[in-house]
Amino acid sequence: MRRQHIGSLEVSTLALGTLPFGKYVDEQTSFAIMDRFVEAGGTFLDTANNYVFWDGGTGDESEEMVGRWLAARGNRDEVVVATKMGARPRTPGTGLENAEGLSGETIRSAAEASLKRLGIDHIDLYYSHVEDRSVTLEDTLGGFAALAEAGTVREIGASNHATWRLERARAVSRANGWPLYTAVQQRYSYVQPRPGVTLPENGHVQMTDELFDYAAAEGDVSLVAYFSLLAGRYRDKPLDEHFDHPGTTRRLAVLHEVAGELGATVNQVVLAWVLRKGIIPLVGASTVAQLEETLGALEVELDDDQVQRMNSAV
Repeated sequence: MRRQHIGSLEVSTLALGTLPFGKYVDEQTSFAIMDRFVEAGGTFLDTANNYVFWDGGTGDESEEMVGRWLAARGNRDEVVVATKMGARPRTPGTGLENAEGLSGETIRSAAEASLKRLGIDHIDLYYSHVEDRSVTLEDTLGGFAALAEAGTVREIGASNHATWRLERARAVSRANGWPLYTAVQQRYSYVQPRPGVTLPENGHVQMTDELFDYAAAEGDVSLVAYFSLLAGRYRDKPLDEHFDHPGTTRRLAVLHEVAGELGATVNQVVLAWVLRKGIIPLVGASTVAQLEETLGALEVELDDDQVQRMNSAV
């Protein structure tokens, strides 16, 4: 599996999302999926301190499962561990309206709790999971800087943030000599929702052309895309109504054409298209078979004509 850099970190060009582990996927299967990912050359594991609070979980499950696997395999130095904070409810049973937020004090305490659940002494990539405009950027970034200075965090990233807030945050960090956000994790896939639509998944923020322009101009901002496979909607689930527009019909038609030409699945073509844009797809799996399909995307080579046809279907 190829590699690229997020700041000082070298990561695989595919990230394994561990959201379902410990809640929807048992330990034996979770371990098997992570084992196969590493066997295939994957190094980039993604979790959060709130997976999955919204469906009767505590938010501890995913980090604890990853931690047990790291301890069992003894391979901490072979993988890059990313986790997130800021979107964990303060009180069990509540939602993002009661999120812990991004104060410096909260960042430091959340990191301590995540390190304990993961059973590690440092987090490779630590994300602010959602925006918190109730605190200053100086407070937030000062908290991350303290962790970096202590060696507890290597790189920091932002997820579900507006591009202008990302730019402002990086300016604050530069002014204070603090670490910069080097990764941005947002929602992105080949089929796009209608412009301006409110997504039903609370907290999700789409990648935009403005973000692509900003990342290209800066040169040191890596993009990580979640929800690239639309949680199974390319294969066997209906698309939600916010995808109901002519561009969806045209894109799905071209996607199936290209998949037929390549003898690949539509999921594999979507991931190959995302990879071709230099974006790291973050893909979850509930079975080893699902992961095998994902790994197959790394062998799919889109030619320039296919990319042009896919891009022009709008």
